Amino acid sequence: MIAFVSGTVAALAPDSAVVEVGGVGMAVQCTPDTLAKLRLGQEARLHTSLVVREDSLTLYGFADDDERQIFELLQTASGVGPRLAQAMLAVHRPDALRRAVATADEKALTAVPGIGKKGAQKLLLELKDRLGAPIGAPVVGAPVTQGWRDQLHAALIGLGYATREADEAVSAVAPQAEAAGGTPQVGQLLKAALQTLNRAR
Repeated sequence: MIAFVSGTVAALAPDSAVVEVGGVGMAVQCTPDTLAKLRLGQEARLHTSLVVREDSLTLYGFADDDERQIFELLQTASGVGPRLAQAMLAVHRPDALRRAVATADEKALTAVPGIGKKGAQKLLLELKDRLGAPIGAPVVGAPVTQGWRDQLHAALIGLGYATREADEAVSAVAPQAEAAGGTPQVGQLLKAALQTLNRAR
């Protein structure tokens, strides 16, 4: 079991990173939120979960151990594989998932691509006693910070986009960030920004 990888970020893609560990490039599948924190050429430490299949070995990486644990717990529910578990963490932070399960919030789960109403109901039943209680208190009425602009811009530059392209993508998702009504999640904004850049190409 590979518990974590630590080394220089050698490459970044929309859904993965390559971390050089002892001269070996480890390809790690990551959520947009985790990728937003990585920078090309800089040191990084990712908590990892190794998924073994008959025809593949896939390493999934996370910014912290809490996210990794939730990723593994989600897969204890029937019908949830690593891809769906990662998609759930791409849309919601670990505490948001705990809160959704604790409050039986179907709408939060159906916001994840690939989860319908019936699937959400089933997941709420199966995960009820597995994820635990939310750790942090929900943020109510928090002001939108401008910090997300710098984070998002740096993440896009790190992925290899030109400064002009990054500027345009940040401007394109600004209405979405302002509509969030709280501190926007950079991971979700990065996903939206990448979609606008792909359409423009």
